[in-house]
Amino acid sequence: MRAIELCRTLALGGHLDVCPHCDFERPAYNSCRNRHCPKCQSLAQARWIEQRQERLLATHYFHVVFTLPAELRPLARHNRVELFDLLFAAASRTLLELGDDPERLGGRLGVTAVLHTWTRQLTFHPHLHCVVTGGGLDPTGQCWVPCSRRYIFPVKVLGALFRGKFLDGLRRLRRDGSLEYHGGAAALADEAAFGRLLDRLYETDWVVYAKRPFAGPEHVFRYLGRYTHRVAISNQRLQAFDDRGVRFATKDGKSITLPPFVFIHRFLDHVLPAGFTKIRHFGLHAAANVNTKLEQAQRLLSPPTAEPPAEAPTEPAAAVEPATWQELLLELTGVDVTRCPLCDHRLIRRRLPRPRPRDTS
Repeated sequence: MRAIELCRTLALGGHLDVCPHCDFERPAYNSCRNRHCPKCQSLAQARWIEQRQERLLATHYFHVVFTLPAELRPLARHNRVELFDLLFAAASRTLLELGDDPERLGGRLGVTAVLHTWTRQLTFHPHLHCVVTGGGLDPTGQCWVPCSRRYIFPVKVLGALFRGKFLDGLRRLRRDGSLEYHGGAAALADEAAFGRLLDRLYETDWVVYAKRPFAGPEHVFRYLGRYTHRVAISNQRLQAFDDRGVRFATKDGKSITLPPFVFIHRFLDHVLPAGFTKIRHFGLHAAANVNTKLEQAQRLLSPPTAEPPAEAPTEPAAAVEPATWQELLLELTGVDVTRCPLCDHRLIRRRLPRPRPRDTS
């Protein structure tokens, strides 16, 4: 909360942009760079999308969402690392196991998964967004096995396998003493109550939602970028606030107003544990396969090209320098922060001193 409160204020220091031609001045305060801050992630998101585009395959992709049942949310709230890790493991193994099955597909899929813990009303609702390749690399590595463009696997099969893998992992966490039982999950400290919960969950159909395929590979990570570098709510959804409440947009043109402390509580409920990785890659997208199996899949899916004519050896191309934040901001918004908005001369940047901490002695 302190990082967000101080973001882009004099408390974090900054610079003063000055135009030597017309004396225009504009302060530019430093960002907090906290990954939960709604103001600091746009450029990081753009860089991430640019890097991911390089790993796209020339095939269709599916969007599959795995959701934890409501009965497990109290336990997840007090065991975030353990249950979020289990959610990633159960969902990814479900997809990869079905993909490897020769009766289903017979190829190794590529999967990128992003953890999402909120609804449009900011309530706690852990689920996983997965981008999945529309086919896989066969075990020999010599053939790409495509799947139907209509669907990847039956959702009931996905749900049943995901349920079994998650609950099996939950039993192991219980047996190893890795779970804590507080708040709404306090009753589950009792072995019999925990067993009854598992019995109910085994009898429940778990929701796995497979959305329609993406319009094309170029849209995949641009869509996923909405979830990767944002937590709970963006500034654009905030509509009004005063001492009595905060109003923000929800869905289908509707809005909701929450008392200030309820709004703050709901927002903070989605702060991730320190160091927790909320974007993970599996199968062909896993780091171990990026330079091997993924590259082979890219070669198999790339259209054949004519052999270029022999030429004299040339100097290797110079490495392309990554875009600066100013260049990236210009590309995204059309605003050149290096130029004066009044006369278009280049601005001079001067450092602003940070305020000294108050003497509390």
